[in-house]
Amino acid sequence: MISVLVVEDQALVRGAICALLELSEQVKVVGQASDGIEALALLSQYSVDIVLTDIEMPKMTGIELVEKLAQQAPEIKSIIMTTFSRAGYIRRALNAGVKGFVLKEAPSEYLISAILKVAQGKKVIEPELAISALDDQDPLSDKERKALRLASDGIKTADIASQLFLSEGTVRNYLSEAIAKLNATNRIDAARIARDKGWL
Repeated sequence: MISVLVVEDQALVRGAICALLELSEQVKVVGQASDGIEALALLSQYSVDIVLTDIEMPKMTGIELVEKLAQQAPEIKSIIMTTFSRAGYIRRALNAGVKGFVLKEAPSEYLISAILKVAQGKKVIEPELAISALDDQDPLSDKERKALRLASDGIKTADIASQLFLSEGTVRNYLSEAIAKLNATNRIDAARIARDKGWL
C-alpha cells in the first residue's frame, strides 16, 4: 500500500482528489494539508511514501515544499499536480527533485498510474511538458524571485527587506536586476512576465 499526503489549498479540490485516490486499492491517503508548511508538520506524524502537491498555494508553494523535502526527507517522493503547464514551473520542479508532474485535468486513472510508477522509482512527466521545460531558461536568481513575488503582492520595499532579512538597498538591487533581465518596465510588469512564464 502506497501512503500519500495530499497538499492543496482549495478544500473542495483537495477532498475530490482524496476521494479519487481512495478508489484505488493500492493507494492510501494518510493526510491532507492546505499548504507546504502544514504538510511539513504532518510529515512528522505520518509515514508517507509520496507527497502529491499543488504548486500555487499561500505561505509555501508546492515547489518550495519539494525543495524542503529534498533536504529534510529525501526518501519521500513528490508529484506535482497543477492546472498550469508553464515551462518555468516544470524546470524548477525537476531541479528540485520532483518525480512526477501531472495536470489536474488528466483522467483519474492517469493520476493513480503516475503514483504507482513514481512509487516504483520511475519519473512521470508528459513528453510535451518536458520538452517545453527544456526550451525555456529562467534568468532569475532565487533572491530575485522571492523579492519579485512579494513585490507583486503590493508589498513595499521596506517590508520586503524585513521579510527577507535584507537591506532595502539590496532589495531594490534585486528588483532592478529582475526588471532588467525580463525587459520589463517596472516591478509589477516584471512579476507579471515571470508569473506567466512560471518562474515565480
